[in-house]
Amino acid sequence: MSEPMPGPMRLRSAALSLITLLGGVSLAVIPAATVSISSRLFSVEEQGFLAVAVLVATFAGQITFAVVVESRLSSAATERRVVFPLWLAAVSVLTALVIAVTPPNAVVLGIGLPVLIAALEVGRGVSVAERLDRREIVASIAVGSGALIGVLAGFAEQTWALVPLVLGIAVATCVRCMPVMHRASRPEPAVMGWVIADTAITGVIYPLLNTMILAFLGSADAVLFTSIATVSGLLAIPLNFMRLRLLKEHSTLDIVVSAGSVLAAVVVLLVLELSGVFGFIFGSAWDESATLAPLLLACAWRAASLATTLPFAALRRMGEVRLLTGLRAAVSVLTFALAAAGLAAQSLSAVFVGLLLAELLSAVVYEAARRRRVARVSRERAA
Repeated sequence: MSEPMPGPMRLRSAALSLITLLGGVSLAVIPAATVSISSRLFSVEEQGFLAVAVLVATFAGQITFAVVVESRLSSAATERRVVFPLWLAAVSVLTALVIAVTPPNAVVLGIGLPVLIAALEVGRGVSVAERLDRREIVASIAVGSGALIGVLAGFAEQTWALVPLVLGIAVATCVRCMPVMHRASRPEPAVMGWVIADTAITGVIYPLLNTMILAFLGSADAVLFTSIATVSGLLAIPLNFMRLRLLKEHSTLDIVVSAGSVLAAVVVLLVLELSGVFGFIFGSAWDESATLAPLLLACAWRAASLATTLPFAALRRMGEVRLLTGLRAAVSVLTFALAAAGLAAQSLSAVFVGLLLAELLSAVVYEAARRRRVARVSRERAA
C-alpha cells in the first residue's frame, strides 16, 4: 500500500482522478450514440440486429481488455505495467475509416463495432491504470465530440451521421497509442488463461440474454434493453475506474470518489428520464414503453457492483485467479438463471430485478471468499 500523501497532493490526485473518471463518459456514450443514430438510419429489424451487435461488441471489448490489460494487472509476480498495442490501434483506425467511407450499412457497422469498442476499452484501461491523465482527457474529448456531432446529425437525418462518431474514436485511438517510457509486463500464462476464462464466462451472459429477448420479445424490446443497459452504464464508469485502480493497490480516496460519482450519476439519469431527454435520443423504442421502473432497477443493479468490486479486487491483488474464476462461473450461472426467470415473466423490469438479485448475492459470495483467504493467511503467519 502506498504511503499517505500530503494534503495538497491528495487534493490534486483526487481532482485528476475525478477528471479521468468523468472522461469515462466518452466510452459509455458510444453504445448509446450508436443506438441513437441507428434509430434514424436503419429499419426496426436492423436496429434489433445492431442492439445485439452492441452487446456482442462490448463482450469482445471485455475479452480484449482481459488479454491486454487485466491479465497483466493480475500478474502479481511482475511489475504489472500496461501499454496500448500498436496493432490494435492500427486495426481500429482502419476499421473506422472503412465505416466512414461506406454508405450506412447495418452489417458493416455490426462487424466493425467489436474492433472499435475493443480499442476504446483497452485504450482507456491503459490510461487509467498508468495514470496517463492528460492524454486521456484529450482522447475523451475526441470521442465525446464525435459522438455528439454524430447524434446531432442523426437527429437531422443526415446519412453521414456515423462518420464523426467513428472518426472521433480513430483520433482518440491515435492519442492513446502515443509512446510511453515503460514497457508492458509479460503476463503470467496461467494468470492470463484464468483471467480470460473469467471474463468470457461473465461477459457472454448479456449478449446471450439480449439475443433471447430479441427472439422471444421482439426487436423493440431488444433495442429497449440495450438502451436501458447502455444508459445505466453511466454508473459503470466510476465502478470500472475504481476496479482498475484497486487492481493496482487499495485506495480509500478512489473508493470515495467513485461512490460519490455513482450517486451523482443516478441523479443525472433520473433528471434526463423525467425531462424526456432519453425519449428524444432513442426514439420510439423508448417513447412507446414504460421506462422509469426498469431504468431505476437497472441503476440499482449497476450500483450494487460497488459491494462486489471491493472484495473482487482484493482477491485479484492476492493472486486468487483460480478461485475467482470458479466463483465467477457459479455467479454467472445464477445471474443468467435469475435474468431468464425475469424474461419468462415477459417483463424487462423482471429481468433487471433478476440481475440486481444476482449482483447482491455475488457481493456476499466474494466477501465470504475474501474473509476466508485473509483468515487463512493469518493462521499461516501465526503458525
